[in-house]
Amino acid sequence: MLKITWKHFGLVAVLVLSLLLAACGTEEEEGTDTDAGGEDTGEEATGVDLGTEDLELVYVEWASEVASTNVIAQVLEGQGYNVEITPIDNAIMWESVANGDADGMVAAWLPATHGDLYEEHKDNVVNLGVNLEGAKIGLVVPEYMDATTIGDLANFSDDLNSQITGIEAGAGVVKSAEQSIEDYGLEGWEVQTSSSGAMATALGEAVDAEEPIVVTGWTPHWKFAKYDLKYLEDPEGSFGGAETIETMVRQGLEEDSPAAYQILDQFAWTSEDMGTVMLDIENGTSPEDAAAAWIEDNQDLVDEWTAGLE
Repeated sequence: MLKITWKHFGLVAVLVLSLLLAACGTEEEEGTDTDAGGEDTGEEATGVDLGTEDLELVYVEWASEVASTNVIAQVLEGQGYNVEITPIDNAIMWESVANGDADGMVAAWLPATHGDLYEEHKDNVVNLGVNLEGAKIGLVVPEYMDATTIGDLANFSDDLNSQITGIEAGAGVVKSAEQSIEDYGLEGWEVQTSSSGAMATALGEAVDAEEPIVVTGWTPHWKFAKYDLKYLEDPEGSFGGAETIETMVRQGLEEDSPAAYQILDQFAWTSEDMGTVMLDIENGTSPEDAAAAWIEDNQDLVDEWTAGLE
């Protein structure tokens, strides 16, 4: 028979007490994000419920949208969200927000560039309005080219092989460029589609060699700060008027992530703000570091985007 002594009882008592203290400590750690009733409040540093904390923002890989998406993603992360940003094709960007696969985008160019896509999906997205005024699209050439209007391109058919250097097929600015060929009777001309990065590379090479080139362009974009460029006048209105960049989110985001919805709704800045971030990226700074630097230097504006959360 096992002989039980007071020493054994003492060892058992110490072990039981240790287990009880460990359990209490675990409960306290797990309870840091709970309210008095023991339920998860979903709130962190803000007075507005974070709700679902995982977010995905989508964007087309234009310099402007790389800048804006990285900035707003870091602002959301600063409020407690886990944000994934995904570069994607124009059409799929709209589809993913409309069908709820992505939570939102700050990259909707209206009324012309993404006009067709907006008409297709407007009933299935929530439009939070303009985040940047004064955007523009058109055909762009180096200042040294002796061309003033789109119609003047007829004089450069041989030099340019009757080609406009475009971006992604299906982009609104490409469709408008194709319309301009018809509107200005540029017989034999075509838009050579590629990507925004390839367009910028071709433009830089032509400018360095002082050769003629015409590209599909838009403002804001870092190329206007780096090179001496001009828009060709468009008396036929092929490219429409001024554009705005707007914010679109999926249906149900306001209920699922109220604080994120509020921040995205309040997000707005200027072409100069965006241009600063874009130029830093073009000069070799990573998009993440460029966004962080801009946020640090413009905390007053960021505070406006997060106003009402505390």
